[in-house]
Amino acid sequence: MNRRASDPVAGATPPPWVPGNRWDLLEAPTGPPPRIGVVVCHYRQQAALVRTVAALHRQTLRPVSIVVADDGSPHAPEVSALTGPVPVRVVTQPDRGFRAAAARNRGVAAVDGDVLVMLDADTVPGPGFLAAMATRLAAGPDVLAVGRRRHADLSGTAPGEDPAVAPRLPEPAWLTEGYRRTRNLLDARPGDWRLVISAVLGMHRGLFDDLGGFDERYVGYGGEDWDLAYRAWNNGALLVHEPAAVAWHDGPDWAGRPGARAGKDGERLRIAALVPEPGARAVPLPGAVPDVLADVEPAAGRTPVELVDSLLVQTHRDVRVRLPGRDPRLDELYRGVADAAPWSDDQLRRARARLTIRAPLPPDALARAVALLVGSDLGRVELVGPGAEPWAELGSTRAAGRARRHGCGLAVAQEREGVATLPVHPPHRPSSAVAP
Repeated sequence: MNRRASDPVAGATPPPWVPGNRWDLLEAPTGPPPRIGVVVCHYRQQAALVRTVAALHRQTLRPVSIVVADDGSPHAPEVSALTGPVPVRVVTQPDRGFRAAAARNRGVAAVDGDVLVMLDADTVPGPGFLAAMATRLAAGPDVLAVGRRRHADLSGTAPGEDPAVAPRLPEPAWLTEGYRRTRNLLDARPGDWRLVISAVLGMHRGLFDDLGGFDERYVGYGGEDWDLAYRAWNNGALLVHEPAAVAWHDGPDWAGRPGARAGKDGERLRIAALVPEPGARAVPLPGAVPDVLADVEPAAGRTPVELVDSLLVQTHRDVRVRLPGRDPRLDELYRGVADAAPWSDDQLRRARARLTIRAPLPPDALARAVALLVGSDLGRVELVGPGAEPWAELGSTRAAGRARRHGCGLAVAQEREGVATLPVHPPHRPSSAVAP
């Protein structure tokens, strides 16, 4: 979970390259099914946990390992009640509030298997759940799969009994409609990462590590799964909904429970701080992760000041600027606005694009380039001035993520995703833009 965002995946086998989120173009898997490790997130749900682990023992494709990730229950789960043909371990952490992200990370660190599947203690998988997930995940190491979470009253269901016999409850309409609209995420667009939920989630360990795992800054109910899904999408993973992988949640959807609105408000605040995609936040937030990371590399005859000034007046305001080296005069001029500090791994995974600017841009240039890059799912947009002079280049994090995991150069990844040219015209130079 500590892999740098700029590092290649060690020993990675280049997976098939598909455009966009076209998981249907992946070849059908051959060979033995993947070795699956299951992490079950738990808090004070012993009876529900017994049902869920019993269902895992009875899968048509058994996991190689089960880890119960306990989020600080007053009493750790009783392991003696979880016996069966698959080894079960329990890892726990101190109770410091709702910390499902941290608990799941501890579970992943302890579980065996090349493929990871996440369940909640109160979500009981049907007999074919893991087999359906395995078929989808075996198609490629870039796949992040989400199963179908259904709802039922499981209070009268005995451990080992098929949860499908329990009285059924309504499924969340927003999920059902989202999967229908996107054809099980085949037509996913930016923002559809909200259709990924951690209660029925699967992915390769290599992809999980490449993304940095769950973000442990999420404390309180909700958001940590959407955050992981956003980073997966933003780094070029393939999001897939597998409706044949059914697991049954005991009780109604969160929206139908007491206190749901307050919990959702907290979730929205956490996501807005860390997910820069429009729709997650209404305006740029001071101190939050920016949408665009901009590197200033002045062309001959240009000064850093005129380049930074042109970035600060862009209509696309969610941008962070990195200066070209340490210069006390620039540090003083742009204190609190721009500096020469290197980009963090968190910024590299979360920002949707990186800009390299060599000449001043008109105020609408970045907004137009981002719209073209994201709207057409391109790898790179080249902004050129008169005579096709290269003024700036905007590269997508999606292409960078695929380059990292596919073991190819960034330029190759961007070419495969697609490159567009955006002509721009010289802006009026501010009279204050004086070289230091």
